[in-house]
Amino acid sequence: MSTIPDNLKYADSHEWVLDNGDGTVTVGITDHAQDLLGDVVYVELPEVGAEVVATEQFSLVESVKAASDIYAPVNGEVIAVNDALNDAPELINEAPYEGAWIAKIKLSNPADLDKLLDAAGYSATIE
Repeated sequence: MSTIPDNLKYADSHEWVLDNGDGTVTVGITDHAQDLLGDVVYVELPEVGAEVVATEQFSLVESVKAASDIYAPVNGEVIAVNDALNDAPELINEAPYEGAWIAKIKLSNPADLDKLLDAAGYSATIE
């Protein structure tokens, strides 16, 4: 069974969102998503300064099995990316909720968070 932390919000497209409490969020992919992908070998990070639109592709993760688009769970501006993934994409497999965040986004609309699933809601979508 995949790990689903209670302190995060989730998109049904398997991204997790941590509300940083300052109008920004940290985004990554869930344990369930990395498990489906298998061994991650490459992560295409978004550009800092890029505007992202909820439900539109903003990153790409490649594994030995497949390439998978990663969708923005919220609207906003990318303010930071996790450069560690350039040298160690396997972090997504090893620690999807700790060191393997993909981007930090400044929210255009904090109400976007209300549209995301809580842990129980996300759990129900993957059972």
